[in-house]
Amino acid sequence: MSFNPDELVLPRPGGAVGSPKSPISGPSEEAFTKTFGALLPPAKFLNTATGKAAYYELLPSSPSDDTNAPHRVLLIHGVQTPALGMLPLARELQTSFPSAHLVLVDLWGHGLSDTPIVPHEAGLFHQLLDDVLDHLEWPSAHLVGYSFGGSLTSGYVASRPSRVQSFTLVAPAGLLRFADFSAEEQDCLRGGDEAAARKWVVEWLEGGELIVPADWEKRGEKGEIVAEAVREWQMREHSGHTASVVAIVRDGGVMDKHSEFTKAGGTSVPVLAILGELDSLCTEQQLNEHGISNVIVVPQVGHSV
Repeated sequence: MSFNPDELVLPRPGGAVGSPKSPISGPSEEAFTKTFGALLPPAKFLNTATGKAAYYELLPSSPSDDTNAPHRVLLIHGVQTPALGMLPLARELQTSFPSAHLVLVDLWGHGLSDTPIVPHEAGLFHQLLDDVLDHLEWPSAHLVGYSFGGSLTSGYVASRPSRVQSFTLVAPAGLLRFADFSAEEQDCLRGGDEAAARKWVVEWLEGGELIVPADWEKRGEKGEIVAEAVREWQMREHSGHTASVVAIVRDGGVMDKHSEFTKAGGTSVPVLAILGELDSLCTEQQLNEHGISNVIVVPQVGHSV
């Protein structure tokens, strides 16, 4: 019987533990560059106990004697859009801090990284960050997390503050509450009708149906990153992507991570948060309530700040 990715449902936390299964391989780098070109630096791959993960390095362009400048920066993307979505920010940081070594990682089920057939709890992704830092021989780094990556970053700081020199949260997820979803939405989060759950999760994340702009190829030829096209490509070419996305929304830490934010905010690790004024996912007041007061609010923009 052939494998149907639309029928893949990943294990849930606390469920029955079966025999270990091999991860679902991510697409090839060749397949990605054939569609989008060489937007990213050449991929490097890290083999872990869980699966194979892709990461990308922007190496320092000049030395620096400034001891206050960041030298090791790890950027962590959100759910759906892979490491490529963090590239514009990484390029800006590279311009501002030419001595910095910047690394972007494709989280499990995204970009070129595998989908492990295990529960997609936050700890799975924290271990991936450990593995990347260990592989790079970085005892610590500055972390920059966007959306779901912001939730992961807060949890990582809360559990491993010695590995974090500073952390920046960009439009972080994690402070939604399960109780605030409708009964129908809660059913999708709990599981059961998996076809309905996949449809709802994608539309909830997109704010409606995923629509790829008709001119995405022309825009891509100019070096622009058209996130909708990248997300559609993953859904089509990565057999484990959609299952990972659903599992992350259910169990990865998109909601109810208040205690982790409070603990992270209570550490001595320097923190900055950047929010869009129109973003309902996270507000300045919420962060202040969790001990994070260094917040910049960008006027008249939403979650894609």
